[in-house]
Amino acid sequence: MNLFLQIAAAAFLIMMLVYLWPAFKNWQEHGPKAEKGDWQAAILPLVAVVGVVVLLVMLVR
Repeated sequence: MNLFLQIAAAAFLIMMLVYLWPAFKNWQEHGPKAEKGDWQAAILPLVAVVGVVVLLVMLVR
């Protein structure tokens, strides 16, 4: 039964990729382009989350 579920899940994922491929291509061609400062705006929250996680790990020790 486990093998059947793995095969069904793989088939479902492949069907989802085939279904979503046209939307992905459209987003790539017509999506917003990155501007100056976008990377800094994305990295700042990521660094904050990493800092909080490190702080929590240090508090647990």
